[in-house]
Amino acid sequence: MGGWTAAEIPDLSGRRAVVTGANSGIGFHTALELARHGASVVLACRSMERGQQAHDRIMSAVPAGEVALAPLDLADLSSVRTFAGTHGAAPLDLLVNNAGVMALPHRTTADGFEMQFGTNHLGHFALTGLLLPALLAASAPRVVTVTSGIAYVGRLRFDDLQGERRYRKWGAYAQSKFANLVFAKELARRFPTVLSVAAHPGFAATNLQETGPKMAGNKLQERGAAVVNAVMAQSADAGALPTLYAATAPGVRPGACYGPRLAQYRGTPTKVFTSPFASKPEVGRRLWEVSEDLTGVDYEVAAKG
Repeated sequence: MGGWTAAEIPDLSGRRAVVTGANSGIGFHTALELARHGASVVLACRSMERGQQAHDRIMSAVPAGEVALAPLDLADLSSVRTFAGTHGAAPLDLLVNNAGVMALPHRTTADGFEMQFGTNHLGHFALTGLLLPALLAASAPRVVTVTSGIAYVGRLRFDDLQGERRYRKWGAYAQSKFANLVFAKELARRFPTVLSVAAHPGFAATNLQETGPKMAGNKLQERGAAVVNAVMAQSADAGALPTLYAATAPGVRPGACYGPRLAQYRGTPTKVFTSPFASKPEVGRRLWEVSEDLTGVDYEVAAKG
């Protein structure tokens, strides 16, 4: 069965890209293919050790590639500001908001936010806003925010966004991924000169599935996640295709979401349906206002330089 592949990515020479969480999984394969097709890529990683390993693997595969490694901890807004201050001076053609955590025991970020909402949404919200001048300086900028199929059942609990009254790890994850989707759509509405889209990998084998059980000390669940990945999931490079399509293909529509063709589970990328709640302007507006208040990042101020 045919479909779009990474071989169809156009020449990206002269384009500059930032990929968060590029040390493994979807982010690694996204960065690899962008570099393979000529983009200058910044690997924005929390762990410098794992980031260096990813950098070396990409350079081994693409010896002539332009690949840089930079520290970025999305669970710490001071780290986000430092990264943006260092990498936001030159025009930025592509920002891939990929990094994330999934189904963790209750934890908080350096700024006191619930870890999944704080990392997956607020960290990327702040990063995008702080890099907005660099994006607006590019000729045809894109922002791809990686969500998940679980966003379809996610909701924003505005009366308890941080899970202080009630915390359920999967509910918190679904909320954060729904927030990613709402953010992508609202960014497209507010800044139409930036092509903002969402993408999700379907069920892809990455280390995300094993991290939550590992943090909880549940060896059985950790091993079970590894087995399920091996038996049922598509590969991480296949899971990266919707992100790569959203990032590079012509005809991508602002505010749309791209995912696997076969029941949004696996297969080649296509435009996919999402929860109708994610497209409601009032939901996007409220999340935007709350996010600016929590992070202290004002997009209108940023846009004016």
